[in-house]
Amino acid sequence: MTFHSRKLLLSAAILFGLTTIASAEEVKLRYLASQGGLAAHELAEKLGYFKGTGVSFENVGYAQGGPASLFALASGDVEIGSAATSAVLNSIAGGNDFVAAYPSNGINEQVQSVFYVLEDSPIKSIKDIAGKTIAVNTLGAHLDYTIREALHSQGLPVDAAKPVVVPGPQLEQVLRSNQVDIAAFGYWQTTFEGLAKTHGGIRPVFDDTDVLGDIAGGFVVLRRDFIKAHPEAAKTFVEQSQRALDYAREHPEETKAIFAKALEERGENPELAKYFLGYGVRPGGKAVDRDLQFWIDVLTREGKVEQGQLLTEKILYSPETATASN
Repeated sequence: MTFHSRKLLLSAAILFGLTTIASAEEVKLRYLASQGGLAAHELAEKLGYFKGTGVSFENVGYAQGGPASLFALASGDVEIGSAATSAVLNSIAGGNDFVAAYPSNGINEQVQSVFYVLEDSPIKSIKDIAGKTIAVNTLGAHLDYTIREALHSQGLPVDAAKPVVVPGPQLEQVLRSNQVDIAAFGYWQTTFEGLAKTHGGIRPVFDDTDVLGDIAGGFVVLRRDFIKAHPEAAKTFVEQSQRALDYAREHPEETKAIFAKALEERGENPELAKYFLGYGVRPGGKAVDRDLQFWIDVLTREGKVEQGQLLTEKILYSPETATASN
């Protein structure tokens, strides 16, 4: 091969490489963070999993509960939403074309949402919560529906208790000052729960696994039109976030260190990270049909959706089916 031919081939190779790099799609996903929490994609970004993929992120504030996150997603203010499964399904039933990308958190023997009372409270069991005020992070989401299912399991009216909205950082305070009878620390609020337990004087009454069993607590959600417009970016986002969920399970102490640094960077208390118990999801960050079907059945029973209105196979993300409308 002549020098001239080699030069032409080298030039062509460089040009091809530059063209490939230039054609890589740059996609920025905006999201709302959770106080005292670290989403899987945030962990993945800290671990460098998105480096060179063209996918980047922008934190545009804090979500005051899952429904607020879904509202921001529906309005186009963010590209990533996250909420309890019941809230996600209600939103889809209301007309939003969302896809459940992967479980954000789950409940199992390691991670639960726990309902606490003061040590001297007369409340001893689920039956005793009827008529009582219960602090929850938001209405219409996981804790709210867990209360309803708990009451239903005892043959009581599902609206017999009185949930009131209290931000996570204030749960301990409102319980100790007797502003509420019960404080519910969600599975995503184990950091606040851990701190409250160190102060003593509180005890658990029940947790959500007593009512729901092992199940995904919530989902990270994308708009279907976003997935259609950016299929590769969506696939990368899901796969690398699921990879981070596995990392957290396999490297809990390293994850806590990353968590603490992230909280400090956001101006939050980094000490909370040591109480992080994990995400509680299955290996691979995978969902199973029951994660959705359980809540579809509940919403159908309560008359919130019609029989057959919501189908798990049309809601759960997969690269092959995510672009087909509900």
